[in-house]
Amino acid sequence: MIALSKENSAWVEEVVKKIEDKMAWVSEKSKDKIPYLTVNGTHDDRSATDREWNADDGLNWWTNGFWGGMLWMMYHATGNGRYAEIARISEEKMDTCFESYYGLHHDVGFMWRPTAAADYQLTGNPDSRRRALHAANLLAGRFNPVGRFIRAWNDIPGSKDDTRGWAIIDCMLNLSLLYWASEETNDPRFKQIAMMHADTAMKHFVRPDGSVNHIIEFNPETGEFVRAYGGQGYCEGSSWTRGQGWGVYGFMISYIHTGKQEYLDTAKKIAHYIMANIPDSGIIPVDFRQPAEPAWEDSCGACVIANGLIEIAKHVPELEQEMYLRAAVKILKAIDKTRADWSEACDSIVQNCTAAYHNKDHHFTMTYADFYFIEAVLKLKGNDVFMW
Repeated sequence: MIALSKENSAWVEEVVKKIEDKMAWVSEKSKDKIPYLTVNGTHDDRSATDREWNADDGLNWWTNGFWGGMLWMMYHATGNGRYAEIARISEEKMDTCFESYYGLHHDVGFMWRPTAAADYQLTGNPDSRRRALHAANLLAGRFNPVGRFIRAWNDIPGSKDDTRGWAIIDCMLNLSLLYWASEETNDPRFKQIAMMHADTAMKHFVRPDGSVNHIIEFNPETGEFVRAYGGQGYCEGSSWTRGQGWGVYGFMISYIHTGKQEYLDTAKKIAHYIMANIPDSGIIPVDFRQPAEPAWEDSCGACVIANGLIEIAKHVPELEQEMYLRAAVKILKAIDKTRADWSEACDSIVQNCTAAYHNKDHHFTMTYADFYFIEAVLKLKGNDVFMW
């Protein structure tokens, strides 16, 4: 159980009301879309017919499960069946991804765990179970048994990079689909693959100080470590904050499904590094080791981190809880008070997200920032559905 102060409990109630008010109208406005970001305040549509459905930014786009996941969270929190109806629109659209196969990679976990698996979890829909198990088998098929890791991306068109041996910290969240599949089918293979990948990540991604690497390259033929890449962070050896979030939340997910103490210990190590580096403002930079200027932010990484900290608080003795909750609430209050748009001028809630430090564009919206913000707030209220 999470114990909040009276002041923080009141704040959570206020934010839940604002979330409910916003989602009530934006869910109807965007019901036929699968949004990623907003353009002039309006959700884009990654399923639109003017996009190549199998392109990197089309129907196979890796974040396409988060919109449905938000709707399933709202269905669970409010009991309003309309959210379930709208969630199934995007879930059914994504069937086309299976038909082609090309373009799908390790992020099938992000795509189908918060949609199809969540649907089945909440409603028992048999079609959703089939979709989620299909996705889990695709994910398991990416496992490299020599290196004991799940390959991240497919070959990148136009790039000379050999990605056959690449694994990334983000995949710690995709493992949840494998844990779900093992629990659903009573087949240990899915869980075994997930744990072998998590063990490899523990060894090669998490540094002694609790900072994490984004990309690790292994030799795909021998499994030997080759090198680390800076990826979406500032540089090699830096500390991409969303990667820190994937690490702390991801290892907690593995701990929850397996009870393996090393996963909890690893999540706490990452969390202590994060908490030592949270700015006084509570606003999270793109990289904890980036230069002071330009001061790029990533509110999305902030929301992922908050979820990981809350999960640690739920699984440690009461005397330890407070420090993790204090850090999570600090981050979420900073989002609510300074980086959230609660008006009808913008379809998204969370502002000032950044995909990668060296990208041309910064400080825009991301649907999965809203997903993780809503998830974290509902966790604090005790009205969440755990879909990882």
